[in-house]
Amino acid sequence: MARPGMERWRDRLALVTGASGGIGAAVARALVQQGLKVVGCARTVSNIEELAAECKSAGYPGTLIPYRCDLSNEEDILSMFSAIRSQHSGVDICINNAGLARPDTLLSGSTSGWKDMFNVNVLALSICTREAYQSMKERNVDDGHIININSMSGHRVLPLSVTHFYSATKYAVTALTEGLRQELREAQTHIRATCLKPEDVAEAVIYVLSTPPHIQIGDIQMRPTEQVT
Repeated sequence: MARPGMERWRDRLALVTGASGGIGAAVARALVQQGLKVVGCARTVSNIEELAAECKSAGYPGTLIPYRCDLSNEEDILSMFSAIRSQHSGVDICINNAGLARPDTLLSGSTSGWKDMFNVNVLALSICTREAYQSMKERNVDDGHIININSMSGHRVLPLSVTHFYSATKYAVTALTEGLRQELREAQTHIRATCLKPEDVAEAVIYVLSTPPHIQIGDIQMRPTEQVT
């Protein structure tokens, strides 16, 4: 069922990174249900192809377009945005969902593991954000939306050594989203930026996108409801 406020996004294009499973797949499905064209990217696309077939057989009004992209490689990212530009005009919504965790501690972790996390969790997110903004700007799209899927690890450091570097990359996402909001405001654009944390991210994405263009939702933290007995 179409969500009130989502009509303006019908037939427009959303990019969802890390769409091969979990949160990314759920977000991609939810957007297709609302009538959007969704480019779902991941390093392997077999799961996205299966999801695209499921969405089509279910009769959803939108379309899921699988795209293979190694987000740790800037050339791959730029090639993807070039393909989106030539085939679909450009990106109206960018959902930076892809994330990577490695059990590399601060005292004995491998530099390669740290680089892997930084490249995907920080650099890829920043590159996709930049390219999405430029895509919107060159087409005079002033109501676009950039959504960064974060983690509670971007707001707290757990006493668990294998999560500490990962947590640092997620704190970076928190800072990058706020910095992005400030730069968009300085650019005098109505493009919005939002940071989301689990639990029900797919529902939160639809909620954020369905709000009127003049409303800025900067940050949503979703926590389980505590039962009192």
